[in-house]
Amino acid sequence: MVDLLEVATEPTRRRLLQLLAHGEQTVTELSGEFAVSRSAISQHLLLLEGAGLVAARKEGRNRHYRLDQAGMGRLRRLFDAFWTSELDQLVADAHALRPRPPQGES
Repeated sequence: MVDLLEVATEPTRRRLLQLLAHGEQTVTELSGEFAVSRSAISQHLLLLEGAGLVAARKEGRNRHYRLDQAGMGRLRRLFDAFWTSELDQLVADAHALRPRPPQGES
């Protein structure tokens, strides 16, 4: 099973998601934003596609990538659940560390 958080939080892939939030783009258009090869960008896009975060359509020799709304929804729910559980744990830890008043005091 693919770890959506791991796939989406890698810096290059995170930037690709940000760029695709502005609309569909080709690998050539996207690769102009990076200092790595077009082939490297294609590999990152394939990982994002495999994770269900982007979708692609072929037109001639070009592949046009766009965000997959269902996949991005899953990622959003995962982030929401992650932060909810992390904040709950932080509160529990804070309560556990809180000094207890000496006996006989309230």
